[in-house]
Amino acid sequence: MSSSQIALLGAIAGVTIFLGLPLGRMHAPAPKTKAFLGGTAIGILLFLVWDVLTHAWDPAASALGHHHYATAVADGTVMLVGAGLGLLGLVYFDRWIAYRARSARPEGPGAATARPAVLPAGTEAARARALQLSMLIAVGIGMHNFGEGLAIGTSAAAGQLSLAILLVIGFGAHNATEGFGIVAPLAGAQVRPSWGRLAVLGLIGGGPTFIGTVIGEQMTNPLLSIAFLALAAGSILYVVIELLAVARATRLKVVITWAILSGLVLGFVTDAIVTAAGA
Repeated sequence: MSSSQIALLGAIAGVTIFLGLPLGRMHAPAPKTKAFLGGTAIGILLFLVWDVLTHAWDPAASALGHHHYATAVADGTVMLVGAGLGLLGLVYFDRWIAYRARSARPEGPGAATARPAVLPAGTEAARARALQLSMLIAVGIGMHNFGEGLAIGTSAAAGQLSLAILLVIGFGAHNATEGFGIVAPLAGAQVRPSWGRLAVLGLIGGGPTFIGTVIGEQMTNPLLSIAFLALAAGSILYVVIELLAVARATRLKVVITWAILSGLVLGFVTDAIVTAAGA
């Protein structure tokens, strides 16, 4: 299989993320609809955390099974450090952004001195927070998709064409649900993004699938793959924590719970194709 054909496989798997992004342009959905969208995104992202950490831990578990303890320690350390950087890195980045925002505001009687935990939908602060959160989701999913691209490129380069195609089908179906997860915070904050912004979010989230495929064909580095997967898991976990705070403020516990379950089901159903491929 030629390099251009392998690259095309990665592009196909990544471009499907654009299928879910147009949902971000829905006109002022009802509160229950917004809550359901946000809850479904949480379910999808929870599945991704489990899925990514499982793949990141597999090399260490395999090494332990073969009594290769030094390799297991190295793989496990890379995974834990990567996950920690992904999670805590975004925590401190968020604190830095909040600090700069507070510094830019005038202090004095009547001036807000601290950012509220949950911002009213429709306010400028809520809009800015939703735009930032959707970007963080896209970045986290992008790192996750980079690892998927590595799997596609490695399989195709090894001559396992049927496996590579099945991976493309499975990852492509999965990426379509990830696009939906990216725009969920925008719908919740009544932000209707431009088509240009949706295109940027799609490139950030889906583009790494193509890049990973190209790199995976040329070189394989197990530790690099583990590091990217772990970083993705940590960053996605941070986003889940943020979305849960927003969901709790809606006071629609039943709707949110059903939506989270729906998101989990979507994740497992789409991932079933990949599992059938033996990935």
